[in-house]
Amino acid sequence: MEAGLARQSSGEEITLSRKEERQVVLASTLGTLFEWYDFFIYGSLAVFMSQVLFPQDNPTVSLLAALGALAVGFIIRPLGAVMFGYLGDKWGRKYTFLITVVMMGGATVLIGCLPTYESVGHLSWILLLTLRVVQGLAVGGEYGGAVIYVAEHCEPKRRGLLTGWIQITSSAGLILSLIVILLTQASMSAEDFRQWGWRLPFILSIVMLAISVYVRAKLHESPVFTRMKQQNRLSKNPVKETFGQWSSLKLVILALVGVTAGQGATYFTGQFYVMIFMQQAVQIDQKTVYELIVWGFIIGAPTFVLFAWLSDRIGRKWIMMTGLFIAAIGYHSMFGALLKAGNPELAQVMQTTPVRIHADTSGGACDFGLQASLVSAHPDHKKVCVQAKKLLVSKGINFEYAAPLAGQEIAMSVGDTTVNGFDAKAYSRALSEAGYPQRADPARIDKVTIVLILILMTAVVAMVYGPVAAYLVELFPARIRYTALSFPYHIGAGIFGGIVPFTATYLAQASGNIFGGLMYPVVVTAVVGVIGSLFLPNTRAKAIDEEHTH
Repeated sequence: MEAGLARQSSGEEITLSRKEERQVVLASTLGTLFEWYDFFIYGSLAVFMSQVLFPQDNPTVSLLAALGALAVGFIIRPLGAVMFGYLGDKWGRKYTFLITVVMMGGATVLIGCLPTYESVGHLSWILLLTLRVVQGLAVGGEYGGAVIYVAEHCEPKRRGLLTGWIQITSSAGLILSLIVILLTQASMSAEDFRQWGWRLPFILSIVMLAISVYVRAKLHESPVFTRMKQQNRLSKNPVKETFGQWSSLKLVILALVGVTAGQGATYFTGQFYVMIFMQQAVQIDQKTVYELIVWGFIIGAPTFVLFAWLSDRIGRKWIMMTGLFIAAIGYHSMFGALLKAGNPELAQVMQTTPVRIHADTSGGACDFGLQASLVSAHPDHKKVCVQAKKLLVSKGINFEYAAPLAGQEIAMSVGDTTVNGFDAKAYSRALSEAGYPQRADPARIDKVTIVLILILMTAVVAMVYGPVAAYLVELFPARIRYTALSFPYHIGAGIFGGIVPFTATYLAQASGNIFGGLMYPVVVTAVVGVIGSLFLPNTRAKAIDEEHTH
């Protein structure tokens, strides 16, 4: 491998052998896989971590705060993209994404060493937020470096296929995090896992960090970057050139609003929010959810490489746009099918015995503001209508508003029973008597149907995510590629996508509809699909070491 890659540093146009290509892809993919594991391990445990690192006086706020901490890591990613993009375009691809893997692995290990809220109070989640910022910066620089490194080594006609292996690492990292959690939980009691076992999946990252550093330290610099350096064609200021010249900024904006924002929304809906939905709305226990997710993702994961390969044959644009439109049109049906397959008793009783909340909603008595979602002392939490709404949504129950009853600020009716005022125990008792289940019945969960739905969701994600790496590499000129590619990708994935779990959970809480959270990804994918269809060019295999690609 070293001899083959060294030949390219002379500046000659030499094509790597298939063996050398595989070595480049393997080394890049392995490191990126471990980085995604590091990034997602907290997200995989977000529901659990809300009970360990956050105050427990208001479980709804703790859950939303834990998801907010998850979102922080995503929101900070564009800053990491600019910072490491600059370094990658100035110093080179190899050294930059070697730095990012060290930052990511170190932060993950430290999360596993955090004190609990019970022991140090608010310091626990403050430290968590700090480490999530470090992780967000690291992954902001990682992705661009990995896909560019692979793309700049491989044959143009195989660029989609080979960068598709980088694309699969995101789902593979998530799968790996779930498998490690399941194995850890299986090796100890639930109480031991709560007390100290949850730390092990984080601390295990130190082994992955060592492997990643070893394999990446052996890599040579990208041949495209090496040629530009030898020919004195490197950008003097890639950030200024990317954002200060309209020809480059136009491509950045088009990439963001024409594909990456929708890509982020599909990924975090179909691969991440679905886990929260199955636990919170469908009321399936965490262990079963993780097992189903793992099977669905493992079977569906090859579609990332399939659609990336197909993009080499027919072009990348229309595969991605088709995935966006399928997501926009199909999400409501897919999540509805998950409810029916996972908790048929709940789905049936909501149709036959609907729940009604009798309240005057005209004065905002039932409004649940965004600020209230993160502040447990906010006045919204004291509104009896809001308390009733949160209780029902937490049980996966939709409801209808009805006219208030005489002399009652609020009342709930289900079947022939009416409960005046708000009383959580009385509400729960009335719901149980009306046939509403406390949890999904394990014996009635249609696991085969759920796995099939998860495979379909993964395939939809893959249609957008699989070809996008090669597409972005081909869209931007080599001299600013690291910066220009990374920024719209991480705005799309990190912000438009990363806030999906929090935003969707909040919208469900605020609307009182367990499917209310789908409004966000449906709107984003539809709008981005229209813009991309109208304005994005349809890139194909081409040389990518020219001064300008468009």
